[in-house]
Amino acid sequence: MGTAHLIYEARWLLTYVLLAIWVVLKIKQYYRLRHFRGPIGTGWFEFWHGLAYLSGNSHIKFKEATDRYGPIARIGPNELMTTSIDLLAHINGARNKYMRTRWFYIAARFQPNRDNILSEPNDNIHTKRRAQMAGGYSGKENRELESSVDTHVAELVRLIRTKYCSTEIKTNPFDLAKKTQYLALDIISHIGFGEPFGCLLSDQDVNGYMKDAEQGLDALIYLWGFGLTELVLGTPLMHLLGRSDKAKTGFGAMTANTRRIISKRLEDDPGMTKGSDMLASWFRHGLDKEQLVNESIVQLLAGSETVATAIRCIMLYLVTHPRVYVKLQTEVDAAVQDGKAPPYPSVVSNATQRQLPYLWACCKEGMRMHPPATNSSQKKVPPEGDTVIVEGKTVYLPGGTNVGYCTWGLNRDQKIFGADANCYRPERWLNEEDPKKLAQMNLVHEMLFSYGKYQCLGKPIALSEIGKTIFELMRNSDWNITNAAEPWKETNASSVFMTHDFLVEATERSAF
Repeated sequence: MGTAHLIYEARWLLTYVLLAIWVVLKIKQYYRLRHFRGPIGTGWFEFWHGLAYLSGNSHIKFKEATDRYGPIARIGPNELMTTSIDLLAHINGARNKYMRTRWFYIAARFQPNRDNILSEPNDNIHTKRRAQMAGGYSGKENRELESSVDTHVAELVRLIRTKYCSTEIKTNPFDLAKKTQYLALDIISHIGFGEPFGCLLSDQDVNGYMKDAEQGLDALIYLWGFGLTELVLGTPLMHLLGRSDKAKTGFGAMTANTRRIISKRLEDDPGMTKGSDMLASWFRHGLDKEQLVNESIVQLLAGSETVATAIRCIMLYLVTHPRVYVKLQTEVDAAVQDGKAPPYPSVVSNATQRQLPYLWACCKEGMRMHPPATNSSQKKVPPEGDTVIVEGKTVYLPGGTNVGYCTWGLNRDQKIFGADANCYRPERWLNEEDPKKLAQMNLVHEMLFSYGKYQCLGKPIALSEIGKTIFELMRNSDWNITNAAEPWKETNASSVFMTHDFLVEATERSAF
């Protein structure tokens, strides 16, 4: 008898043996995290976790889990989600041994076998890359940072005043979601490449970056939802997803466009000696051409999607809360009348806008109510495990466990923000008398840009864009939402929000 015949005769025995092994492994996996509660089935299967991503509302699903099951909830056989500020600060601390979870972070990879600052799992390589890139985000090496932001904020204001203003005679609704995206893309391309895409001047999605980004993020939902990130993005199958330079849409098309820009720049200036932008800084600090392409795509996505979302959310909450709206506009007007801010068409300076307390209370509160991104930033517990204190209780985390950050839940935690945590009230940032509570609140805000050794390098630029834009929008126009019943259409795509049809009406305030 041949081997094939013996296997066939023993097929049922082999099936039972394999099934028994699978059951034993599942029981062992369940047992490791048995002390953590979660939705039904999460201890055994990934279904709930995957369906949360596929729903387009994963941020709400994760918050519901932590609200019901506590500050550490089980959302998968090896996945935990937490709203513990102390645990998150510990995980992201500079000296801890927690590592990025590969299945999650590999989703930020845009080229086969090439990691970038977002996808790189190796701490040493990540730290070195941060050091190489940090100068590009600073005013010392990128001397036109603030002026670049000012240029495009002024373009946005001018576009609204000249093309989209409403009057008593005619209402002229426009999609603020698109305009904020144009703004963010023009700023990040200007400070990144030394030349803006020109979205605001042309009032369109130049090069199709917005369309390509949306298609790429949409595809990523399914990779996370079906647990295919490692299989697809860690193998040559990546090309089938459209992340090849030859693709006509999605991240592949973004890569091709970015490569063309950088190739032309290197052809015209091989040593990158003429520019003082991000590309020039990164090149001087050792990044090669492929690394420049890779990191530039990351900045285009991270530097535009999240900033645009932050501006939209802040404006939404301002326009729907008249008391706050009037109070902020009074502060803005006073800054102009007192000479702290220059007259139109100039843009408020960083120094001035950072000193306006109510402006930043409104910005912080808007981002708290609707975080710009809900990246769970999963980290893997060191192999030896870790013992931590969560809400006064000792908790053991087994080695190899993935721990994620429940952004939506933490930013609405009543223990930190009070009983009205689900309500919009900017004064909470100004009137909190307990210094420890205020420090906690500010730490939660800081974590919107990640924390510790993983903190976003572009945070200062993002805050500059946000503060200047909100100031100038409130200074130059009065605002209304066109469709109060449904202000916008929004989907959580891979932890980044895709927003459409945020129709607003702007009436010119000529006195300011």
